Formats: sequence, C-alpha cells, structure tokens
Amino acid sequence: MQRPGSISPWRLLAPMLAIVAAVVGYPVVQTIALAFTDARLLGGLGSAHWVGLDNFVYALTDANFLSATGHTLYFAILSVGFETLFGVLVALLLNEKFRGRTVCRALLVLPWALPTIVNAIMWRLIYQPDFGVLNAVLTQTGVLSGYRSWLGDPDSAMNAVVLADVWKNYPLVALIVLAALQNAPADLYEAARLDGAGAFRRFQVVTWPVIAPPLLVAIVLRSIEALKVFDIVYVMTRGGPASATKTMSFFVYEESFRFLRVGSGASYALIVVLICMVLVTVYMRLLRQGQPA
Repeated sequence: MQRPGSISPWRLLAPMLAIVAAVVGYPVVQTIALAFTDARLLGGLGSAHWVGLDNFVYALTDANFLSATGHTLYFAILSVGFETLFGVLVALLLNEKFRGRTVCRALLVLPWALPTIVNAIMWRLIYQPDFGVLNAVLTQTGVLSGYRSWLGDPDSAMNAVVLADVWKNYPLVALIVLAALQNAPADLYEAARLDGAGAFRRFQVVTWPVIAPPLLVAIVLRSIEALKVFDIVYVMTRGGPASATKTMSFFVYEESFRFLRVGSGASYALIVVLICMVLVTVYMRLLRQGQPA
C-alpha cells in the first residue's frame, strides 16, 4: 500500500519509459507496419500498398535469403561454440594461482574492449593476400607453399570471419565464467581431493554446477549477437566472395538500402527478430529448469 505523500514508482519511471517509447517503440511499430507493405525507401509510406503476408511468404521461399540464413546459423554455431570452449578454458586457467595472474586477467579484457570495426580492419590486414601476417608466417614455416587470399576464397572466407569474431568475443565468456568461479566453495574442492576425485571429476561435480547458469547467460547473449551479425561481415568481406559470407542482417541491409525495398527488408528483419525471440524463450525455460524449486 502506498504511503500518503510518497511518489508513485511509475512517475519516477515515466521519463525513462517516454524515451524508450520514442527511441525504440516508434521504430518497432513502423517496422512492423512496413513489413506488410511494398514500401520503397524513396517513396515513403504514402506510396506504399498493403500486401499482407506476401513479403513473409516470399522471404521463406527466397533461395538467397535461405542461403543467408544458413550462413548465419553456421557463423553462430561455430563462433559461439569456440567462444564458449576457449572462454571456459581460459577462465579455468586464470582461476589458478600463478605469478602474473592479475596482469593476464587485465590483458584478457583488451580484445573484447576493442571496437568491432577496428577488430575487423585489423583482421582484414592480417588476412591480406599480398603482405598479410598470416600468409607470411604460414609460408615461412612451410605450412603453405604460397600466399593465399583467405577472404577471397568462398571456402575459407566465413571461417576467417569466425576466427576474427571468436578472438574478439571469447573474453566476454571467460570473464563471466571467471566471476562465477570466484563463488565456488573451496571446501568442496578440498573434500573432492580427499575423496580421490581427479581434475575432470572435480570439474564435473563442483565446478560445472557453479558455472553452468552464468555460462548459459553468456551463450544466449553471444548467440543473439551472432544471429544479428553485420558489422564485422560488412567491413571484412561485404558479404562476399560470391555471397559466401552474406548473413541475414547483411541481407536486410541490402534489401532496404541497396535495392531500396524497405517493405520486404522490414519483413526480413522481423524474421531475424522472431528467431532471436525463440532463442530467448528457450533460454528462459532452461534457466527456470536450473533453478531450485
């Protein structure tokens, strides 16, 4: 019951809600409205005609969009998988006591703190076919007989982008897991050692229950970002070569701003949002299942 003279929480939240409604709400509503029309970027809503579900039917039968969806899923599975693996391993390593641990923990933040555009440009230079560091190292060590165009080959371009994304984002997973490890009860580790449990058994019985919930959060956050990936692809490959790295978000960008079909572009964007919403729903169910009754 609200006390006399006290301020309603909704009055305190009103300015924030107004800003969110203006910055987020209006664009979302307009995107939903555009998705059911044949609006073009230069024509505006005044020249748009209602087409119903035609944009969505076309999107789900468009071979190019389905191909971009496959590329996106491939990128998300590979990048999130390796980020999770490397993040957990690095977190376990940095949780051990060794000289220089504090410095290593500080350096771990650097790749993640680097702006995505800067990271993409850096890796594009590393992959450069004529003077890139990667080609120089591999040829001088005898791994390759000649320089290779990593971003110009459809067979290696997406994997090259995945590597650049993993290098930047695995520290986020590592930091989340490392923070969880700080709450791991030391007495349980000691009891497991006294019982003769090996390193893997201690990880399975003690460590995993502690890091599983925050690790799930990290995986979902990274999965959503991976499904929406655009910037690193745009800078490194522009969706090429031969559309080998074209993702769903890049497809939305081309449809809306290159071909000026904002109606169909909005429908493609909503499909991406729906996929992310399904992922969030699955995450919420898994999180509830992991909580004690």
